[in-house]
Amino acid sequence: MRVFIAGIDGYLGWPLAQHLAARGHTVAGADALLRRAWVGERGSVSAVPIAPVYERLAAFRELSGGPLPFSPLDLRDHPALGRALAAFAPDAVVHLAECPSAPYSMIDFRHADFVQSNNVSGTLSLLFAMREHCPGAHLVKLGTMGEYGTPDLDIPEGFFDVEFRGRRDRLPFPRQAGSWYHWSKVFDSQNVGFACRLWGLAATDVMQGVVYGSWCPPADPRLNSRLDFDEAFGTAVNRFCCQAVIGRPITPYGNGTQSRGLLSLADCLQCLTLVLEHPAAPGEYRVVNQLRDVLSVGRLAELVRDAARALGIDARIAAVDNPRDEAEAHHYNPDSEKLRELGFKPSAPIGAELRQMIGDLLPHADRVRAHADRLPPTVHWRRPQISSVPNPAEEGNRNERETAADHDDGGRGPHRPA
Repeated sequence: MRVFIAGIDGYLGWPLAQHLAARGHTVAGADALLRRAWVGERGSVSAVPIAPVYERLAAFRELSGGPLPFSPLDLRDHPALGRALAAFAPDAVVHLAECPSAPYSMIDFRHADFVQSNNVSGTLSLLFAMREHCPGAHLVKLGTMGEYGTPDLDIPEGFFDVEFRGRRDRLPFPRQAGSWYHWSKVFDSQNVGFACRLWGLAATDVMQGVVYGSWCPPADPRLNSRLDFDEAFGTAVNRFCCQAVIGRPITPYGNGTQSRGLLSLADCLQCLTLVLEHPAAPGEYRVVNQLRDVLSVGRLAELVRDAARALGIDARIAAVDNPRDEAEAHHYNPDSEKLRELGFKPSAPIGAELRQMIGDLLPHADRVRAHADRLPPTVHWRRPQISSVPNPAEEGNRNERETAADHDDGGRGPHRPA
């Protein structure tokens, strides 16, 4: 299968490319490298050093025995995206090229506007480009369980049956997103579903839980994937592990009773591969909930603490005020049967995954410690924000051109053309 990954330089995109190549698939990709710029804008870095793009591509070539066609483009550059798809002629397109941060979207108007424009316009550009250049390809779009919110009902996989005033229908399950970022993903889902009905595209919308874990192949550090720990781009588990590694308290927000669906990076790659190798039918808009466990944030903190202590680290927990606008005590019972029906078999238990991740992070403790001021929350959902950072749209456009081969050093390093 020929798989085009939009967002191939990211936390999920880069290991997915390696995983698919190892299974015999042919991979190409595109990335504007904006994740590097966004994390740099927040004054942080990846905890695990990652190589410049040109070094990553060389390592991939050596690993797989063949090149990885790469386009340094923004999906909103519609003509360039069309040329890349036409040249590669994919059987499947994986869409990971969106800004994935709720806190980043909540900083101020400029960031909210940028996140929604980047995500919604980029997805529309991809849909139209697929219609023109590869209408038979299967789109796998990364959604988020955050689209559903935390309703006082069980959460189905995308759709549910409704009876109202004596009539019945099967309708999309209501979305109750909790950030400007999550609302952008809701809009994306509606647009993808409409494109399937309108043009007969085949799409799977993956409502993903929180992903945790590291990807650090021992043979070659150029193959490492990034792992963020700042408040905007570091998801809870990854952030907790980085706190433990540098001896900082593990800081769940509020009383820690907020529940989340989650899965390891290894399980995420397995699930995405299953979806790709069992595609939706033409005209079908398929929704799957991608998660393995449902755990509270407080329980996650305890698991990280216990994993760190098993490695000789004296970790402790100290909750902080919750900066988010969310119910801390709520019902949360999402369905997740479709991936298991496709053959998903959970891999290592969460404790083993956490110990592995902490072990991967320990050699880079000084790197995390140097940016420890990026760990505490500074973005508060309800308070007006005073932002001194540059306009993210302007920064993104500049960094797209200037950081194509830059080390992940917060956007301050030397620039070389890829």
